Amino acid sequence: MATCGEPNSANTKTNPRGIPCATFVDDVVAVLGSPDKDVMPTLHGFQDAISKYKAMEMNITQRRKGLLQKIPDISKTLEMVQYLKKRKAIDTMFELNDTLYARASIEPVSRANVMLSYTLDEAIDLLTEKLQVARKNLQMTSEDLGFLRDQITTMEVNTARVHNWDVKRRRERVQVPKAQHTYLHTRVALAKHRTSGDVSRPPQPTPNAPGKTMPAQRKSQVPSAKNWAQSGARKYAPQHKNTFSPPPKAPLKQEAAHTKQISLPRVISVEHLARILGVNMRMLQFRMEKIGLTDTRADHLLKFEDAELLAAEYNAVTSVDEERAFDIHARPFVPASEQASLPLRPPVVTIMGHVDHGKTTLLDTLRSSSVAQGEAGGITQHIGAFSVPVQRKGQGGIDTVTFLDTPGHAAFSMMRSRGASVTDIVVLVVAADDGVMPQTKEVIQLVHGDQGTRVPLVVVISKIDAPNADVEKVKYALMGAGIAVEELGGEIPCVEISARKHIGIDTLEETLALLAELAELRAEKEGAAEGRVLESRVEKGRGNVATVLVQRGVLRPSDTVLAGTAWAKVRQLTQPDGKPTKAVYPGYPAQVAGWRELPAAGDAFLGADEAACKRAVESRKRRLEQASLLEDAEKIDETRRRVAEAELQRERLAYEERQQLRELRRKESEGSFDADALEAVTQAQRAARALNETHVEKARKELLLILKGDFSGTVEALSGAVSGIGNTEAVVRIVSQSVGDPTEGDVHTAHAIGGQVLGFNVKAPKGVQSLAARLQPRVAVHCDDVIYRLMEHVTSQVAALLPPVQELRVHGEAHVSQIFQIKGSGRAAKSIAGCRVTNGLISRANQVRILRGAQREEVFRGKLDALRQVKKDVSEMRKGTECGMSFDGFDEVCVDDVVQCFTTVDVPQTL
Repeated sequence: MATCGEPNSANTKTNPRGIPCATFVDDVVAVLGSPDKDVMPTLHGFQDAISKYKAMEMNITQRRKGLLQKIPDISKTLEMVQYLKKRKAIDTMFELNDTLYARASIEPVSRANVMLSYTLDEAIDLLTEKLQVARKNLQMTSEDLGFLRDQITTMEVNTARVHNWDVKRRRERVQVPKAQHTYLHTRVALAKHRTSGDVSRPPQPTPNAPGKTMPAQRKSQVPSAKNWAQSGARKYAPQHKNTFSPPPKAPLKQEAAHTKQISLPRVISVEHLARILGVNMRMLQFRMEKIGLTDTRADHLLKFEDAELLAAEYNAVTSVDEERAFDIHARPFVPASEQASLPLRPPVVTIMGHVDHGKTTLLDTLRSSSVAQGEAGGITQHIGAFSVPVQRKGQGGIDTVTFLDTPGHAAFSMMRSRGASVTDIVVLVVAADDGVMPQTKEVIQLVHGDQGTRVPLVVVISKIDAPNADVEKVKYALMGAGIAVEELGGEIPCVEISARKHIGIDTLEETLALLAELAELRAEKEGAAEGRVLESRVEKGRGNVATVLVQRGVLRPSDTVLAGTAWAKVRQLTQPDGKPTKAVYPGYPAQVAGWRELPAAGDAFLGADEAACKRAVESRKRRLEQASLLEDAEKIDETRRRVAEAELQRERLAYEERQQLRELRRKESEGSFDADALEAVTQAQRAARALNETHVEKARKELLLILKGDFSGTVEALSGAVSGIGNTEAVVRIVSQSVGDPTEGDVHTAHAIGGQVLGFNVKAPKGVQSLAARLQPRVAVHCDDVIYRLMEHVTSQVAALLPPVQELRVHGEAHVSQIFQIKGSGRAAKSIAGCRVTNGLISRANQVRILRGAQREEVFRGKLDALRQVKKDVSEMRKGTECGMSFDGFDEVCVDDVVQCFTTVDVPQTL
């Protein structure tokens, strides 16, 4: 690494190439010359020095890049010249045709005749000298780059030291408590400032000795509450047009003498903030860099917290024009020392496992029903909840168990996760004739993936009466997946059952009740209800209905509850079987009707008075809107960043093209480069630039969908299943999703955006279907009750958006045996290829291409100008015949070329 050498004429130390060294600022006052001097001219000087260093770094980087490309070319040329100097003949195989080769010998030469004429010795000396100079320059550029980076770091540290010193000085002047001026500390101070409500921040007088008064001279130096911000507050000079121009020497104007009160939106651009603050945008960008905000573009969107921090730098107090947020929170839990006095509650047991392993059949046996027979596609597509009384040997203990049935299909992973989050015990059902499957492993990961949230697990091996059942194989497969059952030395209970023949059901109930008693599941049965929303749907005649699980307190009719951004005054409270109930206690599920809006599955619900619920809903909706606004701002920033990067890339390509063309023209003027090569390079660069612009502007096609479902959970599952369908050229975009049958409004929306309506477990009314058929273009409304059929439909629709792939189909092939030159009257000579058709059919109506060499490189693609046999024009020639061909716009056909006759067809793409 190069270091600073002797001073030059200006007493400035430089490195061996004359790059000036940056001096580390150890004493800020010494650099300023006076403790009362303004720091902005010094900071401007530092910024200009950093800009100059970065400009030099960019130039040296480009030079180093050129050397790295140049050195391998020189070395390769030198090696070839040294090889030629050996004056040995080169033996090689020369291709006569596709099947015949001849040995050939290339005689030695005495001159290198590539660009200029040199003898071999002169060429070696010249190339060796150039290679040494290039390597030396590469070493120097590497040293200079390291040196420049050290100087840039030094100047950045100097800038930070001077800025922090100035902040400390200004704070001491206004008597602000000492604190490190960092991004995090400043935010904490601002939060405390807003909480205290102190807007003026008047300084406190310096404490004096007891019984003594402050001298008059010192009193005059202490700023009053009215003009406390006057000390150290300044307006800054206008932005310089030239980055390398020296900072202005004119005195800086003073800022307003008092604190400003401004109002800001949640999101604001840098340019707009500069206008509101009344400061120069370049100065604002400079302050942004100092507090750690790296993106300082004028159109960059700032969050309110960042804008508030910047406003504080200019003595401005900010506020947001919105009401204070209200929300409802769960009450504190009973201390562990008092939980033993709480009553026991039923355990919540979730039945999980792979699709078609017998989960619903097991539950049908437990509750003496036949739900499995009526499920679409033979798979569960909702979360089912119900309570079952259990009979244990002996007295006391648990007498009821609440079961949750979760879907096993891969598309319902969110439902399984939601079921696992509210459960006390998980029953993992594995079929004895199928073994451990993908969703089985997913359940194991859900239950035992996080050591901090382990849930008791019971393994149930079902279908033991199946013909090909192998219970022992399943147990060892479970051990391989991380589940060791008791029979194999583990701690996980394992029950073997046959739900259809009622084998092992009593043992399963006994095991679940025993685990629940060991866990001592207790909860308060008084107070406002708390729990989880398992499913939600729209029922005809009842409106919005949600299936909930009460976890604490008691839920009664006419209670008011809040879940997410929806609230309800409980109009109907029923058990899962539809029977009305007057109260629902912890551990029991229920259906709640009376929701003003449909709650989302998985939301926590809390009981509270109606006024508090309304305020909380308004507050939560407002926060969601703000979060959505911030997310949109981030997307806008990302889009602008990509556009800026693409523009920068185009500018770099244009710059490199100009530089290379300038170099090529210079060589051409010196006679060291061929004009044809210059033109070829120019065309290649233009083609590369056009390809880059095409790639940047290329947009993906979208299949716009409006999703409808019978439950919020099924809509969620459908959204997750179809949103990932697509590739880089065509994707699915979900415009909206809601619960209920498709409506005319959905059809009109789909028609306006050019999308489709997709329904899961719902049916489109006849009026909606007729409306969709009448509209032009017709709106597709596709409903099904099996999710994988919907996924197949969406996959086919997305594939239809992909542009077809052109596939080349060869119909015939001919070999060029000889070339004839025919000169017509008043026309130039034209080459005629004498060919023999070796395969298929050569038709004049189709396109042809000419392939050359062993690599079969394509040299021409177009139409036949003429196809003749002897002197007769023909339309086609078949295998084994000879003919003459001429080509439209191509006269450079050679012997041994291959002529192919082909057509192109459009082939649809698949995902």
